[in-house]
Amino acid sequence: MRAQFRYAGRMPYHSQGQPVHDPKILRAIAHPVRNRILTELTASGSMRAADLARELDIPANQASFHLRQLAKYGLVEEDPEAARDKRDRVWRPTSEHGLSVKMDELERLPGGKAAGAVFRQHASSWGHAVVDAAYAPEGPGPDTLRTVNESAVRLTQEEAGQLAEELDAVIAAWTKRTRGRDPERRTYLWFSVLQPYPESIAREDG
Repeated sequence: MRAQFRYAGRMPYHSQGQPVHDPKILRAIAHPVRNRILTELTASGSMRAADLARELDIPANQASFHLRQLAKYGLVEEDPEAARDKRDRVWRPTSEHGLSVKMDELERLPGGKAAGAVFRQHASSWGHAVVDAAYAPEGPGPDTLRTVNESAVRLTQEEAGQLAEELDAVIAAWTKRTRGRDPERRTYLWFSVLQPYPESIAREDG
């Protein structure tokens, strides 16, 4: 997500994010490059296709294509105030808080189950890639930080929601505080899962 999602029900949703009511948008954000673009725009603020191409190490025309696709679904828009002139196209996310997606509701809509299946497949693959990178023997470099936290806490469903809201608020505050193209900063990924302890895993490990 990635583009500031939390999974309710990665599907992920962000409690303050832009609600998603169209299953087609799930297909749009399932694409890894588009999701990465949304992530970078959320973290950095307005960017040009050329900026995104350098950050993601992809061709500029590919970045432009995916930006147009995201704009088609109302996920990004042009930022004329950040442009140098009328020909300069600068893009920003339509919601600075990301997206709010409730899979159970979307999958009841026409086309929702198929779109949900595509999204879940890509989101699961992304999750595996994140965990593999987190536990990789080679570190991210001497000037960067990588941490992995695993905690258990006893909660009611209501308390779990409150905890998620508080964590959202912390990340949102840091995102707002550090948003911009400061060359001394790099984009860090905060990937979290809050769910009942997976008992099947506990049995397998026992």
